[in-house]
Amino acid sequence: MRPTPNPRVEPYRVKRGRYAGAIGNNGAFLIPGPDHGKLLYLIVSDGGEWEHVSVSKKGAVIPSWDEMSFVRHLFWEPEECVVQYHPPQSRYINIHPGVLHLWRPIHRAIPMPPLEFV
Repeated sequence: MRPTPNPRVEPYRVKRGRYAGAIGNNGAFLIPGPDHGKLLYLIVSDGGEWEHVSVSKKGAVIPSWDEMSFVRHLFWEPEECVVQYHPPQSRYINIHPGVLHLWRPIHRAIPMPPLEFV
């Protein structure tokens, strides 16, 4: 994850309310998306040996690929692998239907398929 404070997102930090935070990457951010019209609401954490960003928009509108890619590049370096999991059905939790998540383990590499398979 990019070093903190991250100047690309720090101006958009939520400073009041339940998810307000001022420690490192942890906290909430309300940031203009890549189209500069729709705000993205991000909840960020880097505890429990995982880096995580949840991404949502007003209403239950699912973030687009471009919006998820935009967020990915705000928080992680270009050569870091970041994933969006589709867990087994028995472990699926859906608290909000319009939220997608990006994950990266802190102390281990994410396995990736051979380049020629992609």
